[in-house]
Amino acid sequence: MRRMKTRQAILFIACVPIFIVVSACSTSNGRIPTQTPVSSTSTSSPTLTLSPSPVPPTPTATPRSCLTDAGEIKQDAIPGSNPLQEFLIYLPPCYIELDDHYPVLYLLHGQTYNQDQWVRLGAPTIADQLIHSGEAPAFIMVFPDDHYFYAPARAGFGDRLINDIIPRVDNNYRTLTDRKYRALGGLSWGGGWTAQLGFEHTEMFGSLGLHSPAIFQDTALFLEDNISNIPQEERPRLWLDIGDADKELGRGRLLDEMFTRTDYLHEFYVFSGDHTETYWGAHAEQYLRWYTEAWRETADQ
Repeated sequence: MRRMKTRQAILFIACVPIFIVVSACSTSNGRIPTQTPVSSTSTSSPTLTLSPSPVPPTPTATPRSCLTDAGEIKQDAIPGSNPLQEFLIYLPPCYIELDDHYPVLYLLHGQTYNQDQWVRLGAPTIADQLIHSGEAPAFIMVFPDDHYFYAPARAGFGDRLINDIIPRVDNNYRTLTDRKYRALGGLSWGGGWTAQLGFEHTEMFGSLGLHSPAIFQDTALFLEDNISNIPQEERPRLWLDIGDADKELGRGRLLDEMFTRTDYLHEFYVFSGDHTETYWGAHAEQYLRWYTEAWRETADQ
């Protein structure tokens, strides 16, 4: 992985003119034929009836009780990191019992919040429901902490996510490491990181989700040029949404226009709501369904 340049992350909302420029056997119950008793009769010997041999029961798969359990949320961190880089990780039902490898969804929180924001918005509960119902394959979620946004300049969050967090997750948990099985999404400030990192590291992510994104100033300056240079076949799936009462709605529409102008296939939604947890929580299930849709289609092939 190539080391990303540390950038001063400045919220897009502080840069009004930027967009002027960048406008988750059935066995057949067929009945085994019963042997017909055979009779042998003579005047000198008694009638002999041959009974069929006992037929063993047809084996049936025993459902694993863990498939109805809730997933597990664990705390983890990058050893020796300064500042300490922590993250929460959601492991799906049956992770301990099975030896499977799983797709991974990285979800980034908003400014002034921390690693538990997506947990409070219900992401683990929604994931459990989708996995239990079979509407999504089992998958892992990672919630990195980025509460050092006002800290003095040093190796930034973007560097730690790409060069520390993702490698630690892949090395210590059973993940599928192909880009099509790794997704990145974020809300507000986390959406800004998603735009910056996702379009710079298209080799790492198969899907990107921008939820009410606050695009950083230095990202906005070069975003259109960067996207124009990404070959169509290397472009991650892309989702963009924003509330109709969000004060950044205009900039969200400019993003949509820019993606359209660069022929970037994407989904754009304006939902009812503003720039709050109430809005994001109301759409968290839609978000997770979209992220896992690509993995469900792959599993069905």
